[in-house]
Amino acid sequence: MRNQILEDLKTAMKNQDKERLSVIRMVKGAIQMSELNKKHELSDEEVIDVISKEIKSRKDSINEFKKGGREDLIEKTQNEIAILSEYLPKQLTEEELNEIIDKIFDEVKPESSKDMGKIMKELKLQVNGKADMGLVSKIVKEKIK
Repeated sequence: MRNQILEDLKTAMKNQDKERLSVIRMVKGAIQMSELNKKHELSDEEVIDVISKEIKSRKDSINEFKKGGREDLIEKTQNEIAILSEYLPKQLTEEELNEIIDKIFDEVKPESSKDMGKIMKELKLQVNGKADMGLVSKIVKEKIK
């Protein structure tokens, strides 16, 4: 994953694709910062976590931009999300996600919302990077009631 990001960085430089170059440099910096904090080279899963956090941050920014009526920033941020999403595994459909959640409910057999932590722990292992964990949490909360 890291090698792919570095190759894409070089390609963006050669093609003078300023927007892509900017986003890739930003994610490379976020990965390096995470490596410094963790004191080891990140695995592909950890890189996916970093990219997912960057995407979540941008989605939060879009909500703020909508409140402020900043259409120009919304479009720019959506383009950044599209570039970052290229590095994530194929995203699960809501139907596939519901199947996985149902399977974990059968395994864990939650009795109340107190069991949500157990369910989310299992789900994170299976769907991390393949689905928005906010959506996963929302679906689990609806099913656990």
